[in-house]
Amino acid sequence: MNQKKLKKHLDLLLKTYDKSFLETDPLYFPRLYKTSKDQELVGLIASALAYGRVSQIKKSIQKVLDVMNPSPHAFTLSFNPAKKRENPFAGFLHRFNDASDIACLVFIAKQMIEQSGSIGTFFMEGFDKESKDLEVQDSGTLKKALSSFSRRALLLSHGSLYGKTKKIPKDAGVRFFFPSPEGGSACKRLCLYLRWMVRTGDDLDFGIWKGVSPASLVMPLDTHVARISKLLGLTTRKTPDWKMASEVTLALKKLVPEDPVRYDFAIARLGILNECPKKKDATKCRLCPIKSICVL
Repeated sequence: MNQKKLKKHLDLLLKTYDKSFLETDPLYFPRLYKTSKDQELVGLIASALAYGRVSQIKKSIQKVLDVMNPSPHAFTLSFNPAKKRENPFAGFLHRFNDASDIACLVFIAKQMIEQSGSIGTFFMEGFDKESKDLEVQDSGTLKKALSSFSRRALLLSHGSLYGKTKKIPKDAGVRFFFPSPEGGSACKRLCLYLRWMVRTGDDLDFGIWKGVSPASLVMPLDTHVARISKLLGLTTRKTPDWKMASEVTLALKKLVPEDPVRYDFAIARLGILNECPKKKDATKCRLCPIKSICVL
């Protein structure tokens, strides 16, 4: 496909689905907070729960924040599950993650902050020294950093939330929040979190983590983005894994080398809002802003 034509239509998509659509996205929740400390912490929680139906995602995130408000960061620093008779998130359930998983996620975040000063600094400790130079970062760098982040996170204490065992059990639900690209996972939710924390230049993402280059980010590949990426000719792969995410990212890098994931929010809206049907629909397809570059 002609790259100029592709970029023209994707840029149009950016203008169509802007910040006015924030309420359809889990990014809505960290945007409610004013301080970078709260934004970073809420971003971790919101992205971790960003799987399933959007309506349920929003309800689940809100349930967690109702416990942690007015300052989720302050709540996290004071949280000690060993001293709590009852889990403050008791009754929470989001598909297969329960109250213990959320409490453990919060406790892991606390340990990251105590050890490194912030979640972002903890993440940056997974970069090779030579890779901290923004000019030499790429998707391979991010793969290593993500793998390190998840591995080190799961070595932290679970605060007896999963019993008396010292290590986080292999079947603990909190592990779902920390996948690794080394195992082939697309790491959609962690890539989404990184997008929020790293990107800047619009009214969506925060640009809090200055040590990571937007050029090194990898496309957060959910079912919507994977399907629509195929329709746009951004990938030929069938399985939505790390290889597909990398292929989509590489295709977008040819359009915007310095910011390949800038189109993520807009592309995802087509699926989330059911504007892009799984099967050809005469009415919806006729009104679609990318109809002339779609292969459907």
